[in-house]
Amino acid sequence: MPSHHNNHLTASLRSSTTISTQSFTSRLILLLTLLPLSLAALAFILQWKGNSDFMMDPITANSRWAPQGSHIQNHEIFPGMESSVLSPKAHKSSDCSSLGRSGAPSFPYFRDWKIDFQDDLRPKICITTSTSADLVQILPWMFYHKVMGVMTFFLFVEGKAASPKASNVLESIPGVKLIYRTKELEEQQAKSRIWNETWLSNFFYKPCNYELFVKQSLNMEMAIVMARDAGMDWILHLDTDELIHPAGAREYSLRQLLLDVPGNVDMVVFPNYESSVERDDIEDPFGEVSMFKRNYDHLPKDTYFGMYKESTRGNQNYFLTYGNGKSAARVQDHLRPNGAHRWHNYMKTPNEVKFEEAAVLHYTYSKFSDLTSRRDRCGCKPTKEDVKRCFMLDFDRSAFIIASTATEKEMLNCSNSSRAVVSESMLSRKTNKSRENQATARKVLGLETAAASHEAAVPPLSPPGLLVEA
Repeated sequence: MPSHHNNHLTASLRSSTTISTQSFTSRLILLLTLLPLSLAALAFILQWKGNSDFMMDPITANSRWAPQGSHIQNHEIFPGMESSVLSPKAHKSSDCSSLGRSGAPSFPYFRDWKIDFQDDLRPKICITTSTSADLVQILPWMFYHKVMGVMTFFLFVEGKAASPKASNVLESIPGVKLIYRTKELEEQQAKSRIWNETWLSNFFYKPCNYELFVKQSLNMEMAIVMARDAGMDWILHLDTDELIHPAGAREYSLRQLLLDVPGNVDMVVFPNYESSVERDDIEDPFGEVSMFKRNYDHLPKDTYFGMYKESTRGNQNYFLTYGNGKSAARVQDHLRPNGAHRWHNYMKTPNEVKFEEAAVLHYTYSKFSDLTSRRDRCGCKPTKEDVKRCFMLDFDRSAFIIASTATEKEMLNCSNSSRAVVSESMLSRKTNKSRENQATARKVLGLETAAASHEAAVPPLSPPGLLVEA
C-alpha cells in the first residue's frame, strides 16, 4: 500500500514538473518572439521621426529651429545657435554627409549638426550678396559655404528675403548680418564714392538688370567697410544661385585654398561653370543638377573650338549668361568693387591670379520657374527693342520675351530644348501674329546678328568668341 502511494506521488510530481517546464518554455518562446518585434517597432518609430525632421521644409525653420528663449513655438536650436560669437569654423570631413540624389533637400538642418568655433583660424572669409530669394534658396546656399569655411555673410535683402519670416530665421544665425533696402540706405548710398564715378554712371536710371547691377556695386562698396570692421581677410561677392567649388584644395576647403595664395596676390578669380539641366522638373538645383559646362579657361583650346557647335547647340554664345567668373579680394585699404564680378583698388592695379581648378558653379535657369521669375520682377515690354534697355545679355532678353508672351507649354518646350535656346520663330510669332512658327526650340535665337553676338556684354564680359576660319 505505501509503495502504491509513493508511485502515485512520484507520477504527480513528474506531471507537475512537465507542465511547469512546458509553461516556462512557452513563455520563453513568446518572450523571444516579442522582443525582436518590439525592437523592430521601436526602430521604425525612431526612423520615421528622424525622417520627418530630415524632410522638413526650410520655410518652417523659423518655428522648428528657433533660438533658445525666443518667442517662437518650438524652442529648438538652429544649427550654429550654440554660440553667438562671430568666429570662423573648423571643418572636418565628418561634418558633411553624402549628398546623393534624393527627394529631400540636399542640405538638411539637423539639430545636432555642429561646426566647431575657433577664433584663431585663418583666413577669415566673408561673402556678400544682394538677394530677394526665399529661405528655400538662401539656407542651403549659406550652409554649404559655411562648411567650405566662410565665416560671415553680409546679406542685402529685399522682397522675400526681407519678409518677417525669413528675417527672423536669418538674423538668428551667428555670422549673418542683414541690411535692408530702405529709403535711408538709398540716401546713404547716393552719397557714396562710386555713385559719383563715371564708370558706374552709364548704368544709372535703367530698369531690371541694370538697376540690379548698380545695387550690387553699391552694396559691395558698403560690404567692404563692414568686412574691414569685422576683421575679415577675404571678401567674395556671390549670388544665391552660385556655389564656390574649391577644387584642388586639401579637404575641399575654401579656407585652405585661400590660405595657399601667395601674400603678394590681391585678387583671385574663380572661372564659372554653367549648369546644364537635363530635366524640366528640377526643384532642388543644388541637389539635382550635376552636369556643368566648363569654362573656356579650364578647357584645352582645341577642345573648346573643336566642340563649340556641339556644346552650344545652335546658341551663338558658349554660355547662356555670363562667362567671366567671380573673384575674391583681400580686404585692404582703398579696395573698391569693379562691377559684380571683380574688385579693384584706388591706389594700385591689383595683382590678380586665376585658379586653374577651383571654380564657381552657376545654377542658371535651373528651374522652370526661373523663366517666369525675371518677368515678374521686371516691368519692361516684351519687345526686342525694349528688352535691350532692361537686360545686358541676349539670353536674359530672350527668356524675358518668352516668359511674357508664350504659353506654359511653349515655355516648357524652350526649357527642354538644350536649356532653352529659344526659337526665333516662336518670338517672331509672338511679336508678329501673322507669321507661322517654322522652327523648333532647338534653333538659334535670332535677336542679334552673328557679329553682334560676339560683342562683350559690359558687364559681365563674355568668354572668347568662336574663331571663324577665313
